[in-house]
Amino acid sequence: MPCLKRDDGVRLYYEVAGSGAAAPLLLTHGFGGSSRMWEGNVAAFAADRRVITWDLRGHGRSDSPEDQARYTGEASVADMAALLDETGSQRAVLAGLSLGGYLSLRFYLAHPDRVAALILCDTGPGYRKDQAREEWNARALAQADRIDRGGMAALGDDGWQHASAAGVARAARGILTQHDGTVIDSLTAIAVPALVVVGSLDTPFLGAASYMAAKIPGAKQVIIEDAGHIANVDAPASFNAAVSGFLAAL
Repeated sequence: MPCLKRDDGVRLYYEVAGSGAAAPLLLTHGFGGSSRMWEGNVAAFAADRRVITWDLRGHGRSDSPEDQARYTGEASVADMAALLDETGSQRAVLAGLSLGGYLSLRFYLAHPDRVAALILCDTGPGYRKDQAREEWNARALAQADRIDRGGMAALGDDGWQHASAAGVARAARGILTQHDGTVIDSLTAIAVPALVVVGSLDTPFLGAASYMAAKIPGAKQVIIEDAGHIANVDAPASFNAAVSGFLAAL
């Protein structure tokens, strides 16, 4: 089982598929998911490039440390950089769904020279107003409490195969929560090609997707019909076609 051991001792599960000279593709899953959510997509993208999938801290087959302080957005961005280093990828296309998309935007802020393009799926750029951010954080903390009370049953039978429900709850408290408006304020400064993908049924994120597509210079937007919040799983053929077309044009 391929694992990357981080400086703080946390082991991250990851896989690499495909080969080729095109910029590698780093796929980052959403909160409560795992790298398994990309199983219907990897083959479509791996014909001419390496595709890297991984499990966030507390998710899937990665470690779930008991120390809440090890779950932060900063740690997740550093994990992404370490994965690129581990796989010999100086520069990559970053694609992320939901929380994974938000982390991809954070990664661009920290390491713009390492990002060849962005693919933002069923996600948003965070909040500029404190009240809206506090409401988001309250929902994230309530979700963490629900997972703590219900354990694996609270996560549902989604096939993501988490090693620890407690780890997912800690990730909700430390990675899913947001602390400022830095990401949303940075959209107009993004200087790489960007694709914004959203499911037509993903009502909570339709507005955020349109906002990002309007603010990121030159961004393209694709709406996946009859897909919800996990568009790549709900409509894999349409999702793969949209992303493959974007990658081919880079």
